[in-house]
Amino acid sequence: MLIDLLLEPLRYGFLLRGLVAAMLIGIICAVIGTYVVLKGFAFIGDALAHIAFTGIVVAFLAGVVFYLGALVAAIAAGLGIGLIQRRVGLSSDTAIGILFSGVFALGIVLMSLGIKTYTVDLFSYVFGDILSVRPSDLLVIVGLGGLILLLIGLLYKEFLFVSFDPLVAEATGLPGGKLQLLLLTLLSVTVVVSVQAVGVVLVVAMLVTPSAAAYLLTDRFHRMMLLGAAFGALSALIGFYLSYYLNVPSGATIVLVASALFALVALLSPRRADLRLLVRG
Repeated sequence: MLIDLLLEPLRYGFLLRGLVAAMLIGIICAVIGTYVVLKGFAFIGDALAHIAFTGIVVAFLAGVVFYLGALVAAIAAGLGIGLIQRRVGLSSDTAIGILFSGVFALGIVLMSLGIKTYTVDLFSYVFGDILSVRPSDLLVIVGLGGLILLLIGLLYKEFLFVSFDPLVAEATGLPGGKLQLLLLTLLSVTVVVSVQAVGVVLVVAMLVTPSAAAYLLTDRFHRMMLLGAAFGALSALIGFYLSYYLNVPSGATIVLVASALFALVALLSPRRADLRLLVRG
């Protein structure tokens, strides 16, 4: 009976693609999410997700694939936030607020004026729908996700050093500014590949919650990253089956499972990790 319950959804190609995409996104979000938690980038992740939505709207208007519009908008916003913060001297929250509110408002106006017939399709990106993942979408997730994981693996120590203490990192000769902009770019790409599965509203939860749960269980950064990836994949797996059998939205269900795992870990965790010890990982 249990095996039948597990295999039932996998008999359909679109459901199997959705499950694979959700688990990959859970892993990718958690890996980049370790830096989000370390640097307090949650607000940036949320802003990038909403700005990516404006890029999706523009892509629909231009008649091009939504990934192109979302990528251009999110990456431009990520770089813009970094440049405004560094060159104008504004705080990160102020820089985010300037871009976030204006660009997202533009997306809403464009949607209301120019895309009357695509409202339902666009709202699927707001709340997420892993069942709409096509073979081409899965290839994009695998390709971009693999690139993100590869770059993080190659620049693991550099990203960690810059994230924990950017001033000291630059003093030792590391290009701190460029590395931070690259990290923001990777975060932007992660947001874009995640929007279809969990939606604009919920993507920040997948960036933060699994990694935050892992943060409560370890005092080593690399273990936090691995545990976060495991929590992200597990949340996607359980959330997928619950959404199928309960007939509820997939993105919201995955996030609820991730939140439940965090609550369980918070209750059972014997200690909290110290961020000063994480860099020793």
